[in-house]
Amino acid sequence: MAQKNCTQVTEFILMGLTDRRDLKMPLFVVFFSIYLFTVVGNLGLILVIRADARLNTPMYFFLSNLAFVDFCYSSVITPKMLGNFLYKQNIISFHACATQLGCFLAFMTAECLLLASMAYDRYVAICNPLLYMVVMSPGICVQLVAAPYSYSILVAVFHAILTFRLCYCHSNIINHFYCDDMPLLRLTCSDTRSKQLWIFVCAGIMFISSLLIVFISYAYIISAILRMRSAEGRRKAFSTCGSHMLAVTIFYGTLFFMYLQPSSNHSLDTDKMASVFYTVIIPVLNPLIYSLRNKEVKEALKKVFVNRNRTSGLTKLRNSLE
Repeated sequence: MAQKNCTQVTEFILMGLTDRRDLKMPLFVVFFSIYLFTVVGNLGLILVIRADARLNTPMYFFLSNLAFVDFCYSSVITPKMLGNFLYKQNIISFHACATQLGCFLAFMTAECLLLASMAYDRYVAICNPLLYMVVMSPGICVQLVAAPYSYSILVAVFHAILTFRLCYCHSNIINHFYCDDMPLLRLTCSDTRSKQLWIFVCAGIMFISSLLIVFISYAYIISAILRMRSAEGRRKAFSTCGSHMLAVTIFYGTLFFMYLQPSSNHSLDTDKMASVFYTVIIPVLNPLIYSLRNKEVKEALKKVFVNRNRTSGLTKLRNSLE
């Protein structure tokens, strides 16, 4: 492995999604709008969950943490991505690039593991409903959230150190819109076989272990739902789990495409399109998936707007009387 003092590059240039000037402003408007929806959607979902006492349950505790992670890793990537559309050269310093990579890996890993924790929560809720509040006690819920955060930080720091100990003595132009492992490895003149092996091993272990938890949980869930005598109970259970399964399918499918294929099959242009999906699109889809398909969240949202309109109306009436 190359030593730190081998690095001659002090900054990188992010190429972005396109170099066509006629597309930059329309794309800026599109992605800026998506980012605004991401911020409002995820932070709004967190506030609604915290504001409504009926949503103070383990399921919504995990959902608020998922919304927080979506907001964070979108915010790590999107603002710098928007700069690609505004500046002639979007420059990022060596240390800022390392920080961006580390934060992105941390939040991406945390999302994978949180989705597994949420699958286990649904398993307990449907297969052991009488023991749900005992098994999913506040202490257990905190552990099921703290463990993904802790592990994701360790993995992110480990990979960021490995990547930025390599020798970057050639081009400093990254063919991407953020600092990611694959395009960075194309710029190094060090031997990358060890790093690529670690990527494959860590990604494989994380994806496979979390997906096993999801699949095993849902195998029991589906079996339990099919044994229900009440059609209404089956419909409600499938509706609750459907949102989570849709989020899992979209997120894991994209990551498998990105990270669990041989490096010889990687096309950076194709990877950029896939990266847009899971760094920009998925964070805005999750709050829509969980709010539009969830009756309790929709009722909580209506309650927030009704209370706000009522407060506004009382304020206007008070002002008119004065």
